[in-house]
Amino acid sequence: MSAQPKISEAKRVVIKIGSALLVEKESGEVRRDWLATLAKDVARIRARGQEVVVVSSGAIAVGRRHLNLSNNRLRLEESQAAAATGMMRLAHAYQEALAPHDLTLSQVLVTLDDSENRRRYINARNTLDTLLRLGAVPLINENDTVATDEIRFGDNDRLAARVAAMISADMLVVLSHMDGLYDRDPTEHDDAVHVPLIKGELTAEIEAMAGTGKSAEGSGGMVTKLAAAKIALGAGTQMVIANGTEDFPLQRVEAGELCTWFVPTANPKTARKQWIAASLKPNGGVVVDAGALGALRAGKSLLPAGVMEIEGNFERGDAIVVRVTSGEEIARGLIAYSAEDARKIIGMKTSEIESILGYRGRDEMIHRDDLVLN
Repeated sequence: MSAQPKISEAKRVVIKIGSALLVEKESGEVRRDWLATLAKDVARIRARGQEVVVVSSGAIAVGRRHLNLSNNRLRLEESQAAAATGMMRLAHAYQEALAPHDLTLSQVLVTLDDSENRRRYINARNTLDTLLRLGAVPLINENDTVATDEIRFGDNDRLAARVAAMISADMLVVLSHMDGLYDRDPTEHDDAVHVPLIKGELTAEIEAMAGTGKSAEGSGGMVTKLAAAKIALGAGTQMVIANGTEDFPLQRVEAGELCTWFVPTANPKTARKQWIAASLKPNGGVVVDAGALGALRAGKSLLPAGVMEIEGNFERGDAIVVRVTSGEEIARGLIAYSAEDARKIIGMKTSEIESILGYRGRDEMIHRDDLVLN
């Protein structure tokens, strides 16, 4: 990989759009001309065979005007009402912008709890994976209408980073009115120096550069963007902070416009497997036969046909250990079935799963991307 990453090299890209880019401050209306150029950028990326997810702010900024809410700080219930009103208009605007390019938009609303609860996390990940496989462009926002203070992200920078980590995205593009990180606040210091590239972990010195500034409409400033960068780097996802105020913002990033890149030491697959191996406590296990052992060592997934026994009680999405008949642990992974359902299908062919369980589950008991060999 070159010193500075390229959007064109990423298979899966998450794009975060800030409120200040999408919504006219005075009127509260969507900047449809700008959005049309973003849609052309997305269509161009998709035409290269890349997958795109959009995390969009702006619902509250749009909705508050239509509900005649003041420009003062809104109470939580007022923000939720504004989001409920504005998200409909935002989704419609995105849909109209993407339609000329024959791209299908799919709306997904999430909360912080969805990224921390193991089963909700798996469900959200599977839904997004399926939408991308089917060629859709997921449009994601926080589910403000149901989220309380305890289960809110509070800003879409961190939401975008959590989504990028959840779906093992190669790249997160954060578009706002900022053109990246400076060693001090450039609005207060004329001699502030732009930082073009950061590799590896964020140090305390780098985090101190963020200051406390926020945009007029948005809930996040550079502090939340660096918090997002920390999440992205931990997930092996490259991230860039770029100014998106002008037309064709992604094209401008690709052309080398001023921005700040964050480059992790690992890729998403490696980071995910490290997380499975070292960070998750196993809730049970499976015992596999010699044929399954050989398949796993050849880089294949674990199928029900190769499983001989289920150990413990676990739920779909839990971490479990994989053992051979001698009791030796050979791997760890995320199980696609609960222990109850897994016991019903061990030793069976994948074609028999639906008739046994009454629903169409995954072919694999543990997918190879969710499996780490010892």
